[in-house]
Amino acid sequence: MIPDQLAPIVDVAIPALFAGIVAVLATMVVERFGGSVGGILSSIPTTIVPAAIGIYGRNANVDEFRRAMAFVPVGILLNAGYLVMWRVIPAYVGRRTRSHLLAWTVSLALGGWLVVAGAIMLVNRAFEPTVEHQLVIGCMAFASGIALGIAANRTPHPAPRGHNRVPHIVLGARGIAASIAIGCALVLAKMGLPVASGLASVFPVIFTTIMVATWLSQGAHVPTGAVGPMAIGTLSVSAYALLATVLFPIMNLAVAAVLCWVLAVGLVSVPAYFFLAHRRKRHAQAPISAPR
Repeated sequence: MIPDQLAPIVDVAIPALFAGIVAVLATMVVERFGGSVGGILSSIPTTIVPAAIGIYGRNANVDEFRRAMAFVPVGILLNAGYLVMWRVIPAYVGRRTRSHLLAWTVSLALGGWLVVAGAIMLVNRAFEPTVEHQLVIGCMAFASGIALGIAANRTPHPAPRGHNRVPHIVLGARGIAASIAIGCALVLAKMGLPVASGLASVFPVIFTTIMVATWLSQGAHVPTGAVGPMAIGTLSVSAYALLATVLFPIMNLAVAAVLCWVLAVGLVSVPAYFFLAHRRKRHAQAPISAPR
Protein backbone atom coordinates (compact mmCIF):
# COMPACT_ATOMS: atom_id res chain seq x y z
CA MET A 1 0.00 0.00 0.00
CA ILE A 2 1.18 3.53 -0.83
CA PRO A 3 1.01 5.96 2.12
CA ASP A 4 -1.55 8.71 1.68
CA GLN A 5 1.20 11.34 1.84
CA LEU A 6 3.03 9.75 -1.09
CA ALA A 7 -0.03 8.94 -3.23
CA PRO A 8 -0.21 12.37 -4.96
CA ILE A 9 3.52 12.20 -5.76
CA VAL A 10 3.21 8.70 -7.20
CA ASP A 11 0.15 9.73 -9.24
CA VAL A 12 2.29 12.37 -10.93
CA ALA A 13 5.67 10.63 -10.98
CA ILE A 14 4.65 7.39 -12.70
CA PRO A 15 2.89 8.98 -15.72
CA ALA A 16 5.68 11.58 -15.98
CA LEU A 17 8.38 8.87 -15.94
CA PHE A 18 6.51 6.86 -18.56
CA ALA A 19 6.19 9.98 -20.71
CA GLY A 20 9.94 10.54 -20.52
CA ILE A 21 10.68 6.98 -21.62
CA VAL A 22 8.33 7.03 -24.58
CA ALA A 23 9.65 10.47 -25.57
CA VAL A 24 13.18 9.10 -25.90
CA LEU A 25 12.03 6.06 -27.88
CA ALA A 26 9.70 8.05 -30.14
CA THR A 27 12.10 10.84 -31.02
CA MET A 28 14.95 8.48 -31.91
CA VAL A 29 13.00 7.37 -34.98
CA VAL A 30 13.47 10.76 -36.66
CA GLU A 31 17.21 10.11 -36.80
CA ARG A 32 16.79 6.45 -37.67
CA PHE A 33 14.13 6.69 -40.40
CA GLY A 34 14.57 10.25 -41.64
CA GLY A 35 12.35 13.30 -41.40
CA SER A 36 9.43 11.97 -43.45
CA VAL A 37 8.66 8.57 -41.93
CA GLY A 38 10.33 9.55 -38.67
CA GLY A 39 8.24 12.70 -38.46
CA ILE A 40 5.03 10.66 -38.58
CA LEU A 41 6.23 7.96 -36.20
CA SER A 42 7.61 10.40 -33.64
CA SER A 43 4.33 12.33 -33.49
CA ILE A 44 1.91 9.46 -32.84
CA PRO A 45 0.13 9.72 -29.47
CA THR A 46 2.69 8.96 -26.76
CA THR A 47 2.99 11.44 -23.89
CA ILE A 48 -0.69 12.39 -24.23
CA VAL A 49 -1.63 8.86 -23.12
CA PRO A 50 -0.21 9.04 -19.57
CA ALA A 51 -1.19 12.72 -19.40
CA ALA A 52 -4.83 11.97 -20.28
CA ILE A 53 -5.00 9.04 -17.87
CA GLY A 54 -3.45 11.11 -15.10
CA ILE A 55 -5.69 14.13 -15.71
CA TYR A 56 -8.79 11.91 -15.80
CA GLY A 57 -7.76 10.21 -12.57
CA ARG A 58 -7.18 13.54 -10.81
CA ASN A 59 -10.53 15.06 -11.86
CA ALA A 60 -13.63 13.77 -10.16
CA ASN A 61 -15.64 16.11 -12.42
CA VAL A 62 -15.79 14.68 -15.93
CA ASP A 63 -16.47 18.12 -17.39
CA GLU A 64 -13.11 19.36 -16.09
CA PHE A 65 -11.40 16.47 -17.87
CA ARG A 66 -13.27 17.31 -21.06
CA ARG A 67 -12.19 20.95 -20.76
CA ALA A 68 -8.56 19.89 -20.51
CA MET A 69 -8.78 17.50 -23.47
CA ALA A 70 -10.71 20.02 -25.57
CA PHE A 71 -7.78 22.41 -25.28
CA VAL A 72 -5.27 19.82 -26.49
CA PRO A 73 -6.19 20.37 -30.19
CA VAL A 74 -5.71 24.11 -29.63
CA GLY A 75 -2.26 23.42 -28.26
CA ILE A 76 -1.50 21.00 -31.09
CA LEU A 77 -2.50 23.66 -33.65
CA LEU A 78 -0.16 26.00 -31.84
CA ASN A 79 2.56 23.32 -32.02
CA ALA A 80 2.02 22.91 -35.76
CA GLY A 81 2.62 26.62 -36.17
CA TYR A 82 5.66 26.27 -33.90
CA LEU A 83 7.06 23.55 -36.16
CA VAL A 84 6.49 25.64 -39.28
CA MET A 85 8.52 28.41 -37.62
CA TRP A 86 11.47 26.01 -37.60
CA ARG A 87 11.34 26.10 -41.38
CA VAL A 88 10.60 29.82 -41.73
CA ILE A 89 12.93 31.34 -39.12
CA PRO A 90 16.21 29.73 -40.28
CA ALA A 91 15.46 30.79 -43.87
CA TYR A 92 14.61 34.36 -42.81
CA VAL A 93 17.37 34.86 -40.24
CA GLY A 94 19.92 32.94 -42.31
CA ARG A 95 19.72 35.56 -45.06
CA ARG A 96 20.98 38.13 -42.55
CA THR A 97 23.37 36.21 -40.34
CA ARG A 98 24.69 32.67 -39.95
CA SER A 99 25.86 33.38 -36.42
CA HIS A 100 23.95 31.56 -33.66
CA LEU A 101 21.24 30.51 -36.13
CA LEU A 102 20.01 27.65 -33.91
CA ALA A 103 19.80 29.92 -30.86
CA TRP A 104 17.81 32.50 -32.84
CA THR A 105 15.44 29.82 -34.07
CA VAL A 106 14.80 28.33 -30.61
CA SER A 107 14.33 31.75 -28.99
CA LEU A 108 11.94 33.15 -31.59
CA ALA A 109 9.90 29.95 -32.01
CA LEU A 110 9.50 29.29 -28.28
CA GLY A 111 8.87 32.95 -27.57
CA GLY A 112 6.10 33.01 -30.15
CA TRP A 113 4.56 29.85 -28.68
CA LEU A 114 4.52 31.27 -25.16
CA VAL A 115 3.01 34.59 -26.26
CA VAL A 116 0.19 32.95 -28.21
CA ALA A 117 -0.45 30.35 -25.48
CA GLY A 118 -0.71 33.14 -22.92
CA ALA A 119 -3.13 35.06 -25.13
CA ILE A 120 -5.28 31.93 -25.52
CA MET A 121 -5.51 31.48 -21.76
CA LEU A 122 -6.41 35.16 -21.25
CA VAL A 123 -9.16 34.97 -23.87
CA ASN A 124 -10.52 31.78 -22.34
CA ARG A 125 -10.57 33.36 -18.90
CA ALA A 126 -12.33 36.45 -20.23
CA PHE A 127 -15.12 34.59 -22.04
CA GLU A 128 -15.36 31.44 -19.87
CA PRO A 129 -16.88 29.20 -22.57
CA THR A 130 -19.01 26.24 -21.60
CA VAL A 131 -17.72 22.69 -21.95
CA GLU A 132 -19.79 22.27 -25.11
CA HIS A 133 -18.32 25.43 -26.63
CA GLN A 134 -14.80 24.33 -25.73
CA LEU A 135 -15.38 21.00 -27.45
CA VAL A 136 -16.53 22.87 -30.56
CA ILE A 137 -13.38 25.04 -30.36
CA GLY A 138 -11.30 21.87 -30.06
CA CYS A 139 -12.92 20.39 -33.17
CA MET A 140 -12.36 23.64 -35.08
CA ALA A 141 -8.70 23.66 -34.00
CA PHE A 142 -8.39 20.06 -35.22
CA ALA A 143 -9.85 21.00 -38.62
CA SER A 144 -7.54 24.02 -38.83
CA GLY A 145 -4.60 21.78 -38.00
CA ILE A 146 -5.48 19.50 -40.91
CA ALA A 147 -5.49 22.49 -43.26
CA LEU A 148 -2.14 23.72 -41.92
CA GLY A 149 -0.62 20.23 -42.10
CA ILE A 150 -1.67 19.81 -45.72
CA ALA A 151 -0.31 23.27 -46.58
CA ALA A 152 3.01 22.52 -44.86
CA ASN A 153 3.43 19.42 -47.04
CA ARG A 154 2.36 20.79 -50.41
CA THR A 155 6.00 20.86 -51.47
CA PRO A 156 8.08 18.00 -50.03
CA HIS A 157 11.32 19.12 -48.39
CA PRO A 158 14.50 17.03 -48.20
CA ALA A 159 14.23 14.73 -45.18
CA PRO A 160 17.40 12.62 -44.98
CA ARG A 161 18.21 10.09 -42.31
CA GLY A 162 20.73 10.96 -39.63
CA HIS A 163 24.09 9.20 -39.74
CA ASN A 164 25.78 10.40 -36.56
CA ARG A 165 25.42 8.75 -33.18
CA VAL A 166 23.46 10.86 -30.70
CA PRO A 167 25.13 11.15 -27.25
CA HIS A 168 23.34 9.41 -24.40
CA ILE A 169 23.26 12.66 -22.44
CA VAL A 170 21.15 14.22 -25.21
CA LEU A 171 18.72 11.30 -25.15
CA GLY A 172 18.51 11.60 -21.38
CA ALA A 173 17.78 15.32 -21.64
CA ARG A 174 14.85 14.60 -23.96
CA GLY A 175 13.31 12.18 -21.50
CA ILE A 176 13.78 14.51 -18.53
CA ALA A 177 12.26 17.46 -20.40
CA ALA A 178 9.21 15.43 -21.42
CA SER A 179 8.76 14.11 -17.88
CA ILE A 180 8.83 17.65 -16.49
CA ALA A 181 6.24 18.88 -19.00
CA ILE A 182 3.79 16.04 -18.30
CA GLY A 183 4.40 16.29 -14.57
CA CYS A 184 3.51 19.99 -14.70
CA ALA A 185 0.33 19.18 -16.65
CA LEU A 186 -0.76 16.69 -13.98
CA VAL A 187 0.02 19.10 -11.14
CA LEU A 188 -2.02 21.83 -12.86
CA ALA A 189 -4.91 19.39 -13.30
CA LYS A 190 -4.73 18.53 -9.60
CA MET A 191 -4.84 22.26 -8.78
CA GLY A 192 -8.11 22.60 -10.69
CA LEU A 193 -6.68 24.34 -13.75
CA PRO A 194 -7.88 22.15 -16.65
CA VAL A 195 -7.14 24.66 -19.44
CA ALA A 196 -3.59 25.22 -18.23
CA SER A 197 -3.09 21.47 -17.83
CA GLY A 198 -4.36 20.86 -21.37
CA LEU A 199 -1.88 23.37 -22.81
CA ALA A 200 0.96 22.14 -20.59
CA SER A 201 0.39 18.56 -21.74
CA VAL A 202 1.23 19.60 -25.32
CA PHE A 203 4.03 22.08 -24.52
CA PRO A 204 6.48 21.55 -27.42
CA VAL A 205 9.26 20.18 -25.26
CA ILE A 206 9.61 16.99 -27.31
CA PHE A 207 9.52 18.84 -30.62
CA THR A 208 12.15 21.25 -29.31
CA THR A 209 14.45 18.48 -28.12
CA ILE A 210 13.99 16.65 -31.42
CA MET A 211 14.86 19.73 -33.46
CA VAL A 212 17.78 20.89 -31.32
CA ALA A 213 19.34 17.46 -30.82
CA THR A 214 19.08 16.40 -34.46
CA TRP A 215 20.25 19.84 -35.64
CA LEU A 216 23.39 19.55 -33.47
CA SER A 217 24.12 15.91 -34.23
CA GLN A 218 22.92 15.51 -37.82
CA GLY A 219 22.79 19.00 -39.32
CA ALA A 220 19.87 21.29 -40.09
CA HIS A 221 18.41 19.26 -42.97
CA VAL A 222 17.19 16.35 -40.82
CA PRO A 223 15.01 18.35 -38.39
CA THR A 224 13.76 20.89 -40.95
CA GLY A 225 12.82 18.03 -43.26
CA ALA A 226 10.70 16.56 -40.46
CA VAL A 227 8.70 19.78 -39.94
CA GLY A 228 5.93 19.04 -42.45
CA PRO A 229 5.46 15.37 -41.50
CA MET A 230 5.43 16.20 -37.79
CA ALA A 231 2.98 19.07 -38.31
CA ILE A 232 0.44 16.74 -39.90
CA GLY A 233 1.35 13.65 -37.88
CA THR A 234 0.86 15.38 -34.52
CA LEU A 235 -2.83 15.81 -35.34
CA SER A 236 -3.21 12.23 -34.13
CA VAL A 237 -2.71 13.64 -30.63
CA SER A 238 -5.66 15.98 -31.18
CA ALA A 239 -7.73 13.03 -32.35
CA TYR A 240 -6.73 11.07 -29.26
CA ALA A 241 -7.77 13.92 -26.94
CA LEU A 242 -11.14 14.42 -28.65
CA LEU A 243 -11.84 10.70 -28.63
CA ALA A 244 -10.90 10.56 -24.93
CA THR A 245 -13.57 13.12 -24.08
CA VAL A 246 -16.14 10.61 -25.35
CA LEU A 247 -14.68 7.20 -24.52
CA PHE A 248 -12.93 7.68 -21.16
CA PRO A 249 -16.13 8.41 -19.18
CA ILE A 250 -18.12 5.49 -20.64
CA MET A 251 -15.59 2.64 -20.78
CA ASN A 252 -12.99 0.87 -18.70
CA LEU A 253 -10.07 3.31 -18.54
CA ALA A 254 -7.42 0.91 -19.86
CA VAL A 255 -9.63 -0.25 -22.73
CA ALA A 256 -10.58 3.33 -23.59
CA ALA A 257 -6.93 4.46 -23.59
CA VAL A 258 -5.95 1.67 -26.01
CA LEU A 259 -8.99 2.18 -28.24
CA CYS A 260 -8.37 5.93 -28.47
CA TRP A 261 -4.75 5.24 -29.49
CA VAL A 262 -5.71 2.71 -32.17
CA LEU A 263 -8.40 4.98 -33.60
CA ALA A 264 -6.16 8.07 -33.56
CA VAL A 265 -3.32 6.27 -35.35
CA GLY A 266 -5.68 4.57 -37.81
CA LEU A 267 -7.64 7.71 -38.64
CA VAL A 268 -4.77 10.23 -38.72
CA SER A 269 -1.25 8.77 -38.68
CA VAL A 270 -1.82 6.09 -41.34
CA PRO A 271 -3.64 8.41 -43.81
CA ALA A 272 -0.98 11.08 -43.16
CA TYR A 273 1.76 8.63 -44.12
CA PHE A 274 0.04 7.70 -47.39
CA PHE A 275 -0.66 11.38 -48.11
CA LEU A 276 3.04 12.21 -47.70
CA ALA A 277 4.06 9.25 -49.83
CA HIS A 278 1.64 10.39 -52.54
CA ARG A 279 2.96 13.97 -52.43
CA ARG A 280 6.57 12.82 -52.68
CA LYS A 281 5.75 10.50 -55.57
CA ARG A 282 3.96 13.27 -57.48
CA HIS A 283 6.79 15.70 -56.76
CA ALA A 284 9.36 13.20 -58.03
CA GLN A 285 7.36 12.62 -61.24
CA ALA A 286 6.73 16.31 -61.92
CA PRO A 287 8.62 17.61 -64.97
CA ILE A 288 11.41 20.07 -64.25
CA SER A 289 10.91 23.40 -66.01
CA ALA A 290 13.75 24.50 -68.20
CA PRO A 291 15.48 27.70 -67.02
CA ARG A 292 14.60 30.80 -68.97
